[in-house]
Amino acid sequence: MANHLPFEKLGYWQQIAFASAILERMLPNYQMFSENSQFGDYALLRNQLDLVWQWLDKNSQIKININAQLAKLEAQTPDPEAFDTFGVFPALDVCMAMMALWQLMQSNGQDKHHEDISSISRLSLNSVNYYVELLLLDEGMTQIDAKDIGAHPLAVWEKDTQNELFDFLKLAAQSKRSCQLAKEMVLSEGLSNLGIEIE
Repeated sequence: MANHLPFEKLGYWQQIAFASAILERMLPNYQMFSENSQFGDYALLRNQLDLVWQWLDKNSQIKININAQLAKLEAQTPDPEAFDTFGVFPALDVCMAMMALWQLMQSNGQDKHHEDISSISRLSLNSVNYYVELLLLDEGMTQIDAKDIGAHPLAVWEKDTQNELFDFLKLAAQSKRSCQLAKEMVLSEGLSNLGIEIE
């Protein structure tokens, strides 16, 4: 279920707002993994994302030491080989998406191929696809293809959410109000992208 959005139609600020909103839906997956495995500092990732929202609110007037943030994040990134649980994979996707967001900010809008923003979109989709595949296996399906995964309500919801967010931000002004609306749009159901209730 690829979702090839034309990110070149978003400005630098809008791309960071899109990535931040997508991460809002992914972050609870890290929290659940961290609580269950006793690994990682969820509060650190929450604070990092809040810092990006502050940067967006202030129209990039805040100075952030991105290399320092990346170093902090690296220490919170789980190694899938060290954990025998499904939750490590969406947690890893959260960390990789957060790294891509910092790299996007570091690029100052010079990422002409839009690799970082595309990566964040894809990581969220991949988390959902992998989870849906496990759900379908659990339901007894043995022959699962991309069409089966793409038709699942969680997969449809993920794609629709990204499309709606993209369409909104394409026309959104660089303002605190736009940030609030983007957040409301992705958190209105009170669920993460995997359908986990957000505390």
